[in-house]
Amino acid sequence: MIRICQLKLETGHTQEQLWRKAALFLHVVPEDIYSLKIRRRSIDARKKPDITYSYTLDLQVKDPDRVLRRFRGRENQVCKWEETEYVFPCTGNRKREHPVVIVGMGPAGLFCGYFLALHGYRPLLLERGRDVDRRQKDVDAFWRGGILDPVSNVQFGEGGAGTFSDGKLNTLVKDREGRNMAVLETFVRFGAPERILYDARPHMGTDVLCQVVKGMRQEILRLGGEVRFESQVTGLSIRDRRVEGVVINGRERLSCGQVVLAIGHSARDTFQELYEEGIPMEAKAFAVGLRAEHPQAMINVSQYGLEEPGILEAAPYKVTAKSRDGRGVYSFCMCPGGYVVNASSEEGRLAVNGMSYSARDGANANSAVVVTVTPEDFGSDHPLAGIAFQRKVEERAYQLAGGKIPVQRYGDFKRCVEAGKAVGTGGDGKMGRAGESGGPDKPVGMDGVGEDCPGQLQPQCKGAYAWADVSRILPQACNQAIVEGMEGFGRQIKGFDGPDVILSGVESRTSSPVRICRDESLQAAVRGLYPCGEGAGYAGGITSAAMDGMRVAEVIAAEYAPDQGAI
Repeated sequence: MIRICQLKLETGHTQEQLWRKAALFLHVVPEDIYSLKIRRRSIDARKKPDITYSYTLDLQVKDPDRVLRRFRGRENQVCKWEETEYVFPCTGNRKREHPVVIVGMGPAGLFCGYFLALHGYRPLLLERGRDVDRRQKDVDAFWRGGILDPVSNVQFGEGGAGTFSDGKLNTLVKDREGRNMAVLETFVRFGAPERILYDARPHMGTDVLCQVVKGMRQEILRLGGEVRFESQVTGLSIRDRRVEGVVINGRERLSCGQVVLAIGHSARDTFQELYEEGIPMEAKAFAVGLRAEHPQAMINVSQYGLEEPGILEAAPYKVTAKSRDGRGVYSFCMCPGGYVVNASSEEGRLAVNGMSYSARDGANANSAVVVTVTPEDFGSDHPLAGIAFQRKVEERAYQLAGGKIPVQRYGDFKRCVEAGKAVGTGGDGKMGRAGESGGPDKPVGMDGVGEDCPGQLQPQCKGAYAWADVSRILPQACNQAIVEGMEGFGRQIKGFDGPDVILSGVESRTSSPVRICRDESLQAAVRGLYPCGEGAGYAGGITSAAMDGMRVAEVIAAEYAPDQGAI
């Protein structure tokens, strides 16, 4: 196999043109190429608006040694390549009395269950929320003005929190075993577009994700696994530091010897139960911030030099900075052509997230502009102090606009922060009280609250919104860091810090504020208990969570034998 790197070709080309360009690059005729596979495709916009694709290709060619000799000394362009294939290590021989129980059906739990089922195991998946079809109806009803359902919402239900997102599939996890490609290939098998296998920034969109996770669940069932919805694990049965069972919905006890905790980053009640059971855990750093909305056309011009990107789709961006006090400030979960969504899961508390459909054809781009917070910011050394921090800012966001998404123009937000109006914290971690002055009916200039005006950028939200003084949600140090970050990002993307840019809050669920400790066997101090995925503190997105679920499945399969009679 020969690999070509950084082969450039104009957008809109045909497969035949790509084949011919590869042949020309290698100094062979097209007929000497037996196969061609795209491994990576990125966008080169350095000469905007003249945009090209940059390809990495794997090819089988006639007389490969002769071709390689031509590029001796230029191995960065053409080299010999051996493909890494993922191998599931199903080598265990210990017998089990009960099925492996997987708690949670986000990416970690779903992929753990899928790969176990695929290799002869019959796992039992327990999901506190509802199946994705019912979940969609519940979430849509909530966004239309209904009452929050704490069982079925943006955070809880089949597919996990990532289901109602942009469906980004890029990851920074180093992958020597081939898990990343196995994840992407699984998504394609169940309906994702094939381009996610090679796009530098692959994504699916929430509409496609819903169908993919449903297909994976149906395959688990076909292979002999079991899935139970509205089945929250509310306790563990432990003897001699080994798990013997789980308690479901506070009343049903189920015997088991292996429990995979893929609970997601918002299962706060479960974290509390685990803490009370004595499961070792620790607070960890995460990030909080606000969603920033810009015209998608403005982002397209900045990234591509074009308002209408055509075949390129809506342009994404990624920006990072550091505030004067040393905090990291960066864009998170950027959603081209997307929506800000009410992602709440607890009554009296409000959190937002970003979401795109697969077409990414909304009028606005949005991303969270977030600031790193560490256990020193939480005001306590308790393992669950980060959850308390999240809840305080979410309570403020809820109170600020009566349960609607609070929104504010960036120019007004900046004036409020610079005037020191935001309720902040000192070193004691005290949060202050929200809504101390002003409100959504006050004019701009008095309390920094805007309104819908003709010609201005309008919020694109899933869920009701209201104009409010968003600077009251976060601690003053976070607000100041956001302003510094926005100003810096404005020097990278013209208009990013424009006064009409819309901010909404609060983005508080960027990652888990807790890490459930596990050892090299991926087990907690209680044997048979496998903390897994983003909620346990070992992943940071759909793909990395899925890969961690696969790792746990591998560990279990390396020790325990498959079920007899399984498909």
